[in-house]
Amino acid sequence: MTDKKQKSKENKQEKTAAKVGMEKKIFPRGRTFEGIVKRKFHKRVAIEFERMIYVKKYERYAKSRTRIHARLPENMEKEINIGDLIKVQECRPLSKIIHFIVIKKIKSKEELK
Repeated sequence: MTDKKQKSKENKQEKTAAKVGMEKKIFPRGRTFEGIVKRKFHKRVAIEFERMIYVKKYERYAKSRTRIHARLPENMEKEINIGDLIKVQECRPLSKIIHFIVIKKIKSKEELK
């Protein structure tokens, strides 16, 4: 029984990795975020999104911006540009700052306006 579960889990991870278009074994897992692409590099993008944080001392909420660097798969490199809304998902640490991988493009810059 556990052997079947193990195989189905590995199969599911392989399908997800194939969807992302990775030739290396990088399996998305954990948290997912949506953000706007602020900077685009070779094989990497920096996304930014706002969130509300409760400040206990003042009993109020404050806006906070979070910036995440994510691995950009080769097959998505041409379709994702600065200003697009994309979805990223957590994966194993790929470098000092890259711990996420781009899953899909949600909207382009023109659709957001």
